[in-house]
Amino acid sequence: MQAFTIQFQGSAAQLADIDLPEPGTGQVRIAIKACGLNFADLLMQKGTYQDTPEAPFTLGMEVAGVVDKLGNGVTRLNVGDRVAVYSGQGGLAEYGVFYASRAIPLPDAISFENAAAIQIAYGTSHIALDHRAHLRSGETLLVTGAAGGVGLTAVEIGKLMGATVIAHARGQEKLDVARAAGADHLIDASEDLRARVKELGGADVVYDAVGGDVFKAAFRATNPEGRLLPIGFAGGDVPQIPANHLLVKNLTVIGFYIGGYLKFRPQIVQDSFDTLFGWLAEGRIKPHISHVLPLAEADEGMQLLRDRVATGKVVITP
Repeated sequence: MQAFTIQFQGSAAQLADIDLPEPGTGQVRIAIKACGLNFADLLMQKGTYQDTPEAPFTLGMEVAGVVDKLGNGVTRLNVGDRVAVYSGQGGLAEYGVFYASRAIPLPDAISFENAAAIQIAYGTSHIALDHRAHLRSGETLLVTGAAGGVGLTAVEIGKLMGATVIAHARGQEKLDVARAAGADHLIDASEDLRARVKELGGADVVYDAVGGDVFKAAFRATNPEGRLLPIGFAGGDVPQIPANHLLVKNLTVIGFYIGGYLKFRPQIVQDSFDTLFGWLAEGRIKPHISHVLPLAEADEGMQLLRDRVATGKVVITP
């Protein structure tokens, strides 16, 4: 089969022919129909992601497809079942082997593309805002990088949870995407973020996917007793947080990494996915997919993320 693999640590990912994998005990083989791309895939290529596997490995963290073969001991799934899996790796291939315990049955009403686009981005925003930051209806949520893969879902979920949402992004096209997702106020990256947020009454919760100077400005525009979620560092710089300012305004900076919950509290992720797939089936959330590409163009899909051309999700369809 074909797979987009990293053969040696530090080498560039490339499309290669590899052996068809066989499922082990508790695993299933899936004929992959769609795989969502994530910024973490770029970090894995550089070896800088916190959960980068040992080479060789296949990129692709979230998949949807059809169960093709069962390993020993698997009883809750059948060959032919439509499923989604937060796999962590192995998704950019024609087939993949994953633990059955991570597979979520998909109703026919949910497309493979949407199922592959929803897990990491929506799961990150939902758990971060609900379980970690305890966002409340009527509060003001500031989302930076608001047209990106996770930022856009934070806008949508924040609005669904009853918050007033301020979206920060670069350029009118991306701001229009954030507005369509429910943003109440828009701030272009060329504007003074701190001043504009202050004009709007400050932020109670900050969901920052950019880092660097953007985080610093958002930090200074946070209201007393506000909560800040440093979700990612797409801007390249990891911000240093002045602890004395935390004391003065009684602020809370909240660490969050969805992959960590799979190791020590996997039920949190499962419960979130149950909620999200329910919302998706009801039409309460609508994944924004800017590009759908074949497996042969996986590298082009990665370049869309590098160049920050994509809005929402890029999905690969093997």
